[in-house]
Amino acid sequence: MIRVLMAEDSRTVRSLITQILESDPEIRVVGTASDGAEAVEMAERLRPDLITMDIHMPVMDGFEATRQIMARAPAPIIIISSMARSEDVQLSLRATQLGAVMVLPTPVGPGSPDFARQSAELVSMARAMSGVKVVRRWDRSPAAPEPQRVAARASSSPVQLVAIAASTGGPAALQQILAALPAAFPAPVLVVQHIARGFTAPLVEWLGSTCPPRVRLAIDGERPVPGTVYLAPDDAHLTLAPGGAISLSSSPPIGGFRPSGSALFESVGRMCGTTAAAVILTGMGDDGVSGLRTAHARGVRVIAQDEASSIVHGMPREAVRAGVADEVLPLTEIAARLMALAGMP
Repeated sequence: MIRVLMAEDSRTVRSLITQILESDPEIRVVGTASDGAEAVEMAERLRPDLITMDIHMPVMDGFEATRQIMARAPAPIIIISSMARSEDVQLSLRATQLGAVMVLPTPVGPGSPDFARQSAELVSMARAMSGVKVVRRWDRSPAAPEPQRVAARASSSPVQLVAIAASTGGPAALQQILAALPAAFPAPVLVVQHIARGFTAPLVEWLGSTCPPRVRLAIDGERPVPGTVYLAPDDAHLTLAPGGAISLSSSPPIGGFRPSGSALFESVGRMCGTTAAAVILTGMGDDGVSGLRTAHARGVRVIAQDEASSIVHGMPREAVRAGVADEVLPLTEIAARLMALAGMP
């Protein structure tokens, strides 16, 4: 049985989320908190398997409640965010820096055509995230690093393009990497981030407000330029076309994903070869791995995030198992490595 604590000040939303979650016989809502302070107390007392967290609540907001829970009674936290205002979504995304595992939209009512899709997504994510191992944010003991894997075949030519794929835990990981890159980073960065529909544009705004490089949604047909980060828009594959322009397409999902990291990595391998680097970050499943096989075979330098710094080590772990990761690095070292590969001092 998956035991869920819900923090939400709206009685209507509490009832709706309870109805959705308990439609799965393996999920039980064991407590409801109407403000952040109550959520912290109940998290310590109930020790739930999962917490759903609203951001705007009285007494203590969800941002501060997330911070305190991750310090005092760590548990996987899904932020349930209203899509009404961009700044609300950005605040929700900031909560992932404190340890929240993902952000989902506040479910719509049963009369909406999106109700079935959002309900299925919430239940699926609740089941998956309840098993995520989280750590205290204030008392993280350093784990023994994985052995660094460096390919002997790596070229000495400077990297001229970087491709990144991320899923669960990705927004915070992306922010940490991009915030450490200079505005004059000498290569464009193409990014696929799995995220709930409607959150990509606010993610771009949040990253753009906190990171030196320019951050924007990718546009079909534009040519990527250095010092700029391009994110795949909702429901579109982001690839590199012959000639070097960005291509967006609605071709079928790959492994259930559109955008897909595999589509991005394969195209970068074919178009750039040894002049590109690929980074596979925290996330469930194995998206990106099939594309990395092509990229790695064509000389793309591949970096996988290590287990200790990953919220979910699925995607990078599968890349390592497939033998397509040249280096396994903690999140804190990836930006410096990309700068070195790009020829920066």
